Parts: sequence; structure tokens; C-alpha cells
Amino acid sequence: MLTDAEWMRLEPLIEACRPKGKTPPRDLRRTLSAILWRHQNGAKWRAIPAELGPWARAAQTFIRWARLGAWERLLRLAQKTGVQLGMTFLDGTSIRAHQKAAGGRRKGAHKLSGTGARHWAARAAALAARLA
Repeated sequence: MLTDAEWMRLEPLIEACRPKGKTPPRDLRRTLSAILWRHQNGAKWRAIPAELGPWARAAQTFIRWARLGAWERLLRLAQKTGVQLGMTFLDGTSIRAHQKAAGGRRKGAHKLSGTGARHWAARAAALAARLA
């Protein structure tokens, strides 16, 4: 959960960057704490603790803000105002590679035929016959 000091520094930045809707968000501090918890732990949305509010609200808020570019605006504003940001490490074991990245066969891939090899073998035989 965001501490009072952290929230006091972040709230003006968030209010400047968040998408404005018809109704103001309910309990924005708790929702943002849930989003931060999820990203710090690498858990699924449904694993967010109940005391941080409904997981669906946190997921919808994160996705909506991502589509509208709010997170990028917040990062730029935080960098301009000198807010110290933590470091993020990405562990490659948690990233799934697509099957094509692992050398899997593509759907509808053309099978190689021996036509090309037969063509070059015939040319080599003709050349050998001419040189002999």
C-alpha cells in the first residue's frame, strides 16, 4: 500500500496525468496500490489481495490508462519534477517466447522438395560429361 508520504508526492502528478472521465475514480489511492502490488510481485490480476480492492477495477484502470497514454505522461512528469524512481529488473525466465521463436514449424510452411537438388545434380553430370 502507498504510504502517506508517497501518496502526497504522487497525488498531484496523478491528478495532472490521469484521464478525466464523467465520474471521478473511486478510491484511486487503493486502486493504484493494487496496480503497484501486482507489478512488484509479478502476480496475475486475480491474485491481488482483497484489502487492495477489487482486482477487476485495478485491471480496468491499468488497461484504460495504458491505452490513453496516462502512464507515459506520468513517467515524463515524474522525471521532470525529480521524483526518484526505483529500478526494474526483468527476468527472462518469466517471458514466454512464441513458438516461432523456438524454431517451431509455421502453419502452411512450404516443404522443401528435392527438385532443386536434382536440377543441380543433372547440371553437374552434364558438365562432367562435357569435360570428359
